[in-house]
Amino acid sequence: MQETVESGSLTTTHIQTALPSAGYPSVDVIIPHFNGVEILDKCLAALERTTYPNFTITIVDNGTIDESLKLASEKYKRIRIIEAGKNLGYAGGCNFGFAKTRGKYVVFLNNDTEQAPDWLETLVSVAESDETIAAVQPKLLSIQARERGERVFDYAGGAGGMLDALCYPYALGRVFNQTETDDGRYDTATEIFWASGAAMLARRSAIDRVGGFDDDFFAHMEEIDLCWRFWIAGYKVYAAPKSVVYHYGGATLAAGNPRKIYLNHRNNLMMIVKNSSLLRLLYLLPIRVMLELASLAYYRKHGSEYTAYVVNALVWNVRNFFKTFAKRRAVQQLRRRRDRDIFKNAGGWVVLKKAIAG
Repeated sequence: MQETVESGSLTTTHIQTALPSAGYPSVDVIIPHFNGVEILDKCLAALERTTYPNFTITIVDNGTIDESLKLASEKYKRIRIIEAGKNLGYAGGCNFGFAKTRGKYVVFLNNDTEQAPDWLETLVSVAESDETIAAVQPKLLSIQARERGERVFDYAGGAGGMLDALCYPYALGRVFNQTETDDGRYDTATEIFWASGAAMLARRSAIDRVGGFDDDFFAHMEEIDLCWRFWIAGYKVYAAPKSVVYHYGGATLAAGNPRKIYLNHRNNLMMIVKNSSLLRLLYLLPIRVMLELASLAYYRKHGSEYTAYVVNALVWNVRNFFKTFAKRRAVQQLRRRRDRDIFKNAGGWVVLKKAIAG
């Protein structure tokens, strides 16, 4: 049961959170892992306190070389570890785990997260309320802030991911590195553009229809690309803020890491080429290329090491343009919803205006 209310530019929904008495749908929690003893232990310890009765935990070994998986297998008996054979990245690791599981729902979960006991039941309840909901994100709060006694949104997704009119990602509760205090303003279930890969519950049938993560992304923005395809195919993505997950931001790649800069610039342009309608692509791509060149000029002026990484991101997209365009044809065959409708809640040039304002 649900009641939809239009509020500002977002659609909020009051969703009945009690699960049907018929039972609890099966959920596969998939955790791609590449090293990190302490973070994995804390994640699994929190998962053991989960109250939802029907879930499994699958850890994808992305080429781990430390003792983390050995120690985890000795301490946590309900986990299953599958070996990818090499580091497939977040995107490839999730796809590998997805192919090895069968639950009605999957949760793609970072190994540097800790979950409230009722986190999973709340996510499933929202998904079960509407079969067109393909993905659900919990409220993501910062572990570092929690350790300081504060309740602050996490960078990775805040209270739900959004994409502005220029296809720059931001989140409710976070734009750039500026994160807000969780004061309750985002505590109603809400349509969002993308659910963070730090903790995303997804409907298996929807993934089967639109395809999984794009392996070429490796990491960063692969979940935005996936959620964009959900919207194109006629599904919806929701935030479920009554579900709370804490995330240790930067445990894998810290903010400002050159590799992260490269992946963000590269993947954002790839995503635009793949998913935009033709009309939107024709006017958006030239604007975005000019803005990429502007960022390159900014980095060069300030002698930043990021210059080479932005150049490499642009060169990669030029060299792989036809490969990306071939993927685009497959994506556009999914289209059941116009870009005009998908971006109705984009809010204009949110990120660029924020950058200009400083």
